[in-house]
Amino acid sequence: MKGTVCVVTGATSGIGKAAATALARLGATVVMVGRDRGRTEAAAAQIAAVTASPPRAEIADLASLEQVRGLASRLAGLERIDVLINNAGVVLGERRITLEGLEHVFALNHLAPYLLTNLLLPKLTASAPARVVTVTSDAHSAARLDLSDPNLEHGWESWRSYANSKLANILFTRELARRLDGTGVTANCAHPGVVRTGFGQESRPLLKLGITIARPFMASPERGADTIVYLASSPDVAGQTGGYYVKRQRREPSAAARDNTAARELWELSGKMTGLAPARPAGS
Repeated sequence: MKGTVCVVTGATSGIGKAAATALARLGATVVMVGRDRGRTEAAAAQIAAVTASPPRAEIADLASLEQVRGLASRLAGLERIDVLINNAGVVLGERRITLEGLEHVFALNHLAPYLLTNLLLPKLTASAPARVVTVTSDAHSAARLDLSDPNLEHGWESWRSYANSKLANILFTRELARRLDGTGVTANCAHPGVVRTGFGQESRPLLKLGITIARPFMASPERGADTIVYLASSPDVAGQTGGYYVKRQRREPSAAARDNTAARELWELSGKMTGLAPARPAGS
């Protein structure tokens, strides 16, 4: 990975930090994106101490589309971007609305990757061959995604909001891969498994209790990051696109996640919700 530039969101701890560390050890220049300046810079310093490639820290709260745009503007100044890893995500115990009027989980887990990726596409395409890796979850199989109510104004449930966002990650990847066909930029997503991180700390008490009980049996962040790093770096998947990967193997996601019509409709809806007018792909 020497000479490559990898952007990792949600890189302060857990899977994101483990992926950033692994990529830096492979020689990549890593840009770590985090919400809290102190924690992000501390994590970058820890990685710099054990690798030959000191990371760069970028601060942005990705639940804010305004901050996503600011981040993209700064990242556009990089000489190149070879890999974008959309890792930042959350599950919440109560329905929250962002300052822009969006359901918080959907905004952070789906709309942020959608917007950031689209804004960075010129840089990724110019750096081709390049890769976009989005972290999803097997929880997508529990989704009940209603595109007429993406903000879940009706029937909000903690797990439903999370599952919907993870289904959206896969549909986004599927449509992105279609639109990027022939550009040299690939798009894949990965389920990291049940990993021992800080995930779920803002969820409802029952889910927090379940996570606490199961924590000793969960995979380490390094193991959880393995498939993500594999998709970001391995020559084995060069040119592979539109896939859903588990333990380095391409798997079939749920039937809902394979719905090409839903993927296109979600893409168009996301463009409206983010204020982005995505370019139509050639031949569409």
